[in-house]
Amino acid sequence: MRDAVIVDAVRTPIGKRDGTLSGIHAADLSGHVLAALADRTGIDPATVDDVLWGCVTQIGDQSSNIGRIAVLAAGWPEHVPGVTINRACGSSQQAVDSAAHAVMAGQYDLVVAGGVETMSRVPLGAHRTTGQPYGPAVLARYDNVEFNQGLGAELIAERWGFDRQQVDEFAAGSHAKAAAAIDDGVFDDHLVAVEVDGTKFAVDEGLRRGTSPETLAKLKPSFKPDGVIHAGNASQISDGAAALLITTTERARELGLTPIARYHSGAVSGADPIMMLTGPIPATAKVLGRAGLTVDDIGVFEVNEAFAPVPLAWLAETGADPERLNPLGGAIAVGHPLGGSGAILMTRLLARMRGQGLRYGLQTMCEGGGTANATIIELLD
Repeated sequence: MRDAVIVDAVRTPIGKRDGTLSGIHAADLSGHVLAALADRTGIDPATVDDVLWGCVTQIGDQSSNIGRIAVLAAGWPEHVPGVTINRACGSSQQAVDSAAHAVMAGQYDLVVAGGVETMSRVPLGAHRTTGQPYGPAVLARYDNVEFNQGLGAELIAERWGFDRQQVDEFAAGSHAKAAAAIDDGVFDDHLVAVEVDGTKFAVDEGLRRGTSPETLAKLKPSFKPDGVIHAGNASQISDGAAALLITTTERARELGLTPIARYHSGAVSGADPIMMLTGPIPATAKVLGRAGLTVDDIGVFEVNEAFAPVPLAWLAETGADPERLNPLGGAIAVGHPLGGSGAILMTRLLARMRGQGLRYGLQTMCEGGGTANATIIELLD
C-alpha cells in the first residue's frame, strides 16, 4: 500500500462570535485557505483530485455543498471537485482521514482536506429549527432523554468526580498555554492572515489573557444550577477554516515538495450518545492498537477541548503524561469552529511536533452523537 504524507497545512486565525471574521461568508473564508495553500506549495490547483471539506451546520451560508463552492471561491478550475463531510465536530479530521485513505488506496494522488464553520452567521443548533434530528425510534430507544452536549459534559464530571475547581483550573491553563504559544510565534508559520476592512487579521481572537480559576469562579453554571460547566470552561463559539495538502512521498518528490509528516494510523469509535463526549477514550485505544504503539510513544496529544471534563476524563483513562496534553492551549482559550476544528487542531499538532522534534502525535475529537476520531501522524522532517 502507498503512503500518505502531509505536505503543508494552513489555517485562518480563529475569530470569536460576532467578531472580526463574522462578516465573511463561509465559502470565501474556505477559498482563502485553499488559495493560500496553493500559493505556499506552488501546486497547480488543476492537478488536485478532490477537496474534502468538513462542515457541521449545512444550512444557510453553509448549505449546497460548501466544499464544492469553496473550490469556486478560491478561483480554482471548474473541473476540480469538492465534497462536504459531516462527522459533527470531527468533520475536518474525518476529511483528513478520508483523504489519506484515498491516497493510500491509489484512488487519489493529490488531495486537499480541511473544513470551515462560521458560527456567527450559521448559529449553533440552527439545524434544529426545522425538525427533530434524532427521530422517534432513537428517542424511544433512549427514553426521550435530552441529547445535550453540555449535560453530557456534566455527566462526565460527575462520573469521574471532577469538581468546579478542577475544571476551572484546566480552563485557565488553556488560556495561559495559548497565550504563551501566541507570544512565542508558534502558530506563525501555518497561520494565514485574513484582510478585513483593509486590516490584516492574524491572531486568534478569543484568548482572554489573565484568566484564572478565581475569575472563572464568578461565572454561573450553564446547564445545571448546581453544575460545573459554564461559558468559561467550555469551547468558544467561533469562526475559522483550515486546509491540508495530502499526497504520496513519490508525488511530493515529483512536485519538488518536502513532506512534513506521514499519516500513520486512524480510527473511529462510538460511545454512549447521552454522555456523548467520551468517544476519544475508546478511539485512542483503538488507534494505538492499530498503530502498534503505546501512549508513552506519543510525544504530544491534541484532545479537543469541547468542555474541560472531556480531556480530563481522557487523561484519567489513558494515563497519558499531562505535560503532553494540549501544550499550546485549546478550544477553551481560542475557540471551536466546529467543521474547521479537526483541521485546525492538525495544524497545531504539526506545529508542536516540528518545534519540539517529536516523532509521533495523536489527535482526537469528541463528536455529537457519541462518536470520535483518533489520528496518529509521524514527523518526517
